[in-house]
Amino acid sequence: MHVSRADLPATVIDQYEGRTVDSGGMRIAFESMPAHFPPDESAFKGLPDDRCQCDHWGYLLAGTFRVTYTDGDEETVTAGQAYHLRPDHFVQTLEPVELVELSPVDAHDRTMTVVARNMSAVAS
Repeated sequence: MHVSRADLPATVIDQYEGRTVDSGGMRIAFESMPAHFPPDESAFKGLPDDRCQCDHWGYLLAGTFRVTYTDGDEETVTAGQAYHLRPDHFVQTLEPVELVELSPVDAHDRTMTVVARNMSAVAS
């Protein structure tokens, strides 16, 4: 399987843009987000601990984001770094980001269903 970002349809939630394809039980996502996105943890309200429960493996092409976990761990990921985000995390961009990320499809679907619902409620 091979695919170009430009060949994938865009999913837009507020100022988030994602283009995804599934292969082998994993979702490959090309994502861009503005600075300070999401604005707070309310996007994940309704998930266990109101945090993302999906593993993510990725590479940050541009920008910086901060990750906080329910156990108190915190890390900052900067452009040019590969990363793994374990469940129970909240990510907020510190500046606009561009990334490529892989996630298990089922867990990603559960998370994005809640995030989309919460972001739609805020936009209404």
